[in-house]
Amino acid sequence: MTDLTADEARRIILRAQGFLGARSRSGGVRGMLRRVGAVQLDTISVLARSHELVAYARLGAIGRAVAERAYWNDPAQAFEYWCHAACILPLEHWPLYAFRRRAYRERRYRWHEVPPTVDKILEQVRQDGPITTTEIGGARVDRRASGTTQAGEWWDWSDAKISIEYLLDIGEVVCTRRVGWRRVYDLAERAVPRDLLDREATDAEGVAALTAIAGRSLGVATRADLVDFTRVKGRYAELLDEALESGAAGLTPVRVSGWPAARARRGAAGDGAANAWADPAALEGEPRGRHRTTLLSPFDSLIWERARAERVFGLSHRLEAYVPKHKRVHGYFAMPVLAGGRIVGRVDPAREGSVFVARQVGFEPGLRPAAAAEAMRDALWEAASWVGCTSVRVERVTSPEHEGPLRAALAAQAEPPDDPA
Repeated sequence: MTDLTADEARRIILRAQGFLGARSRSGGVRGMLRRVGAVQLDTISVLARSHELVAYARLGAIGRAVAERAYWNDPAQAFEYWCHAACILPLEHWPLYAFRRRAYRERRYRWHEVPPTVDKILEQVRQDGPITTTEIGGARVDRRASGTTQAGEWWDWSDAKISIEYLLDIGEVVCTRRVGWRRVYDLAERAVPRDLLDREATDAEGVAALTAIAGRSLGVATRADLVDFTRVKGRYAELLDEALESGAAGLTPVRVSGWPAARARRGAAGDGAANAWADPAALEGEPRGRHRTTLLSPFDSLIWERARAERVFGLSHRLEAYVPKHKRVHGYFAMPVLAGGRIVGRVDPAREGSVFVARQVGFEPGLRPAAAAEAMRDALWEAASWVGCTSVRVERVTSPEHEGPLRAALAAQAEPPDDPA
């Protein structure tokens, strides 16, 4: 069994996620998607949508249109489905999610009862697709007309929207591109290549393969990290455990100093036992190369699980977009700042015309003010340049010892760098 220090594990994780070394960032957006395995989607857009921020964080100031085309192209390169959350997934992973499609079909319910319109909607997609929800009658119901008082992201879905989403869940239809922020639905048999469509993994095969993907993406991960990535539970979580123990997932047990001991299972774990799993290839060579300095989306797979982010980076973070304004600590969409392989601070960003606005900047404790300020300046300017801003304005710095060095660093560089990438 391999023993790792917490620092060694952190560097392996950074390389696996595409933040350390040039080779870990090869292949553009599509290469990045294959390496991370899943890119989470979210409706919030501050500087950009989260899936754009994920690509930017690893690859630098690539064109946003370039990223969109790489994710959603014709023919399809990726599809949307449920992994850690609603995610963009490489199209070649389609057969692996058969276990989830079968489970939805058996349950015939997720957030809503499946309405009788489902067959009609499927036929409409067959005849008229690819289509959006607007073309099948709209996504929302009039709550006043229907007598419904419950408002929310999905409570007031129309029957057409419920039907099309259920068809997506069970794999009859698929979303392989978006127009604006609207999903475009088509029959899976038209959008998914036949060799993938005909290859349907068993439950055990699918869970084992996704566990392997999660392990490669995360680099070093606890069982809880792997479960969080794949979002399996019940009998599927048992299949994950079996894949780890049998070797079907292809991951190696490791012991990371400072990480919590594994919870005993079948008497196998205890003092001195493995407390994590690693991609064997990630253990073969020491991670080397240049670190990325960048803003991170709160939904980035490097930090999307709070317990893991705290364990690996000492980062205690939660999204405050849905927290009342007067209760926010770091800001509406505070983005952690990665520099030198560590989280150095947080920025709550906004944009006013050609001005990149840092509404609030905070720094993590224990950092040298001058070095942290320079890293923050570089991260702010690269993000500003990426979204087409020509100046940076910092409104508030929460730590007095960092405010002077940050403002001095920004004053010394009052224009975008020549090569922001």
